[in-house]
Amino acid sequence: MSQQEIPYKIYLSEDEMPKYWYNMRADMKKKPAPLLNPQTLKPVTAEELEHVFCKELVKQELDNDTREIPIPQEILDFYKMYRPSPLTRAYCLEKKLNTPAKIYYKFEGNNTSGSHKLNSAIAQAYYAKNQGLKGVTTETGAGQWGTALSMACAYLGLDCHVYMVKVSYEQKPFRREVMRTYGAQVTPSPSETTNVGRQILKEHPGTGGSLGCAISEAVEDATTHEGYRYVLGSVLSQVLLHQSVIGLECKTAMDKYGIKPDVIIGCAGGGSNLGGLISPFMGEKLRGEKDYQFIAVEPASCPSLTRGVYAYDYCDTGRVCPLQKMYTLGSGFIPAPNHAGGLRYHGMSGVLSELYDQGLIEARSVVQTDVFEAAEAFARVEGILPAPESSHAIKVAMDEAIKCRETGEEKTILFGLTGTGYFDMYAYEKFNDGKMTDFIPSDEDLKKSFETLPKV
Repeated sequence: MSQQEIPYKIYLSEDEMPKYWYNMRADMKKKPAPLLNPQTLKPVTAEELEHVFCKELVKQELDNDTREIPIPQEILDFYKMYRPSPLTRAYCLEKKLNTPAKIYYKFEGNNTSGSHKLNSAIAQAYYAKNQGLKGVTTETGAGQWGTALSMACAYLGLDCHVYMVKVSYEQKPFRREVMRTYGAQVTPSPSETTNVGRQILKEHPGTGGSLGCAISEAVEDATTHEGYRYVLGSVLSQVLLHQSVIGLECKTAMDKYGIKPDVIIGCAGGGSNLGGLISPFMGEKLRGEKDYQFIAVEPASCPSLTRGVYAYDYCDTGRVCPLQKMYTLGSGFIPAPNHAGGLRYHGMSGVLSELYDQGLIEARSVVQTDVFEAAEAFARVEGILPAPESSHAIKVAMDEAIKCRETGEEKTILFGLTGTGYFDMYAYEKFNDGKMTDFIPSDEDLKKSFETLPKV
């Protein structure tokens, strides 16, 4: 099919939407290491996890073998309010870069939460409602996940308690207010409202917080209040499972026009977007059917894949969650207050960590001034103001397209545009005023954090 025949935007019909979630673990010959009980250091049981998570979500979390999990009709009906999301050919960006590469992006920002997070939020809220719970608790970094969960809970009539990383709570007041509009209770983390929050503030007075801190507070809240469970917006296998709708839609749209991506790029914090985007393509690679190049892009200020260690670690700063084997900077690592709040997690999904350790995924880290330069260039030609998180993928997609210009290769590049940046104007203001700085942790900083890893 010629270039002229491929539209700017490829839309699927409702009938072409995925009817199941795809579980990458089913096709992995070497599975991710099991979660461990932090007290016994033995593989955690379903019964133990059910004190924290909803029963059905625990089942999904521990399922390494079922390839396709049907999406309940109620969730499909909710998805239809904003899905399928468009796959866009970035013709204008290609022209601007003068590249022979073909660039596509999957845009997940066409809902009020402004990101892909709603795909898992509605699923987790649905299972909580079905279990007869009063509500759920969670953490949020930049606020996309908290916003998505507040929307899902409002739709289903559930209480929603959100612990928002303090630096984002202060930098992104409008996203906070969207959560409150949807009925969520939003608390800056670390806070004085939980035991673990008070302890963190005692040890790190004046801290801007981290996702690890906020997770600890949300878990304590859930486990100390009857009728509540904790839900998580990234990292866990269940979340990657729900986000597989992104990649499944992508693949259906590309197959429709005979397009095969050579390079697939996603931003990486905990791993939900990247895992969802690459899932069906990785499945083909794992089964030996096709080959692709996968690139995870993370901030240089929080480089869990590129500079972390592959080890068992706590998923939270307060050390109350199960241990997960992952690429990590240490649960006590508190990154600099960069503007990509959703990428400020100390570790990476266990599934993606195992794939990276096997050499099936590459990783790159980028500094935030370069990220915002790419975001600005993209916004000026493609008409969407991207979220800082998404802009990490944009930066490397542009780098790959420029390489094609230099070598003459005609690669097809696919990246995930996870959401919009309209609530991130404080960050854009800093960039436009020339006041944005780059912070890269020293080897000594990381060494101190690695020394706190549990002895497993």
